[in-house]
Parts: sequence; structure tokens; C-alpha cells
Amino acid sequence: MPERKKISDTCLLNRLVDGEMKAYEEIFVRYYPTLCAYARMYVKREETAENIVQDLMLWLWENRTVLCISTSLPKYLFGAVRNNCLTYLGHESIERRVLGNIRNKMCEQFEVPDFDVVEELRENIRAAVAELPASYREAFEMSRFQRKTYEEIAAVLEVSPKTVDYRIQQCLKILRVKLKDYLPLLTMLLVVNE
Repeated sequence: MPERKKISDTCLLNRLVDGEMKAYEEIFVRYYPTLCAYARMYVKREETAENIVQDLMLWLWENRTVLCISTSLPKYLFGAVRNNCLTYLGHESIERRVLGNIRNKMCEQFEVPDFDVVEELRENIRAAVAELPASYREAFEMSRFQRKTYEEIAAVLEVSPKTVDYRIQQCLKILRVKLKDYLPLLTMLLVVNE
């Protein structure tokens, strides 16, 4: 089988700007695995690294007509991945700090929750979860009660991890509405028990 002729990055970029899908596919095939490995050095989790690189590649296609790359393509892509990883880590750090502050404030506010209220909340949670659509409930219970990862749930349900994420987010929206009277206590229990 003859070896494929390697097209230069400059040529690929020019063809990408012109909207040529084959050029985009070539860039994707050429750099995606290496960019994912590079992102994993920052974020440690494979799924997160892949999401960061996929977002960049999608951005590259959507913004192809206004691209202004003054360095080499690899340098640009690796720099963008690094910046996106650092942004992700910064947001994650802020989120951890905020959750820590919420946990501390809730613990101060609700030192010992009334056992009857907690039991009532548990019953209402069980009832609300039982009313969820079956596929959503299954994903939610595996995530929250069995502590399975999205990947594990996806394998069991034979769907993508993104579908699992969507179903769980929908469950949380529904539960927030149904359990709105218990939100302060529910938040405290969920945050403190993490």
C-alpha cells in the first residue's frame, strides 16, 4: 500500500479557512491523540482531557473563516489546549473553594438537623425519585446511590457518558422543583456528605 503524501500544516490551514472538511479531518486525525495526551498531563482525567480537546477542535471548525494563526499549527493547538486546561483547573479550584465555604456556612447554620425533618426529607426524596422517568431514574440512582462514574453507568445502560450526564442533570432539575421546600437542608446534607 503506498504511503499517503503528508500535506503541510500551512496548506491544511489554508484549505481549512476555505471550508474544506477534508483538511479539517486531516488536522483532527493528525493532532487529536497527541493533544489529548498533552491535556491529560494537566487535568489528569481522560474524559475531561478529551472534552477540552474536542471543544477546541469544534471551535477551530466553527471559527475557520476568522482564524489568524501567526505561529505553527502545532504550537497554536498545544498553546490553546494548555490555556483551556488552565482555565478549567481555575474554575475547578474556584468551585472547590465555593463548595468549602458553603459547607462551612451550612454546618454553622444547621449544626444538628432535626431527625424528623431529615427522615421526612428522605421520604420525599424517595417519592420524587420514584416519579422520575425510568431511564433517568436508573442513571440517577447509579450515580447518587451506588456512586458509579458516568462511564460505568454508560456501559451498563449502553449509552454515551454525555447522555448519562444529560439524564442526571434533568433529574436534578426535576428534584429541585419537587423538593424546593427542603433545598437549604438538602444542600447542607449533600455538601456535608460528599
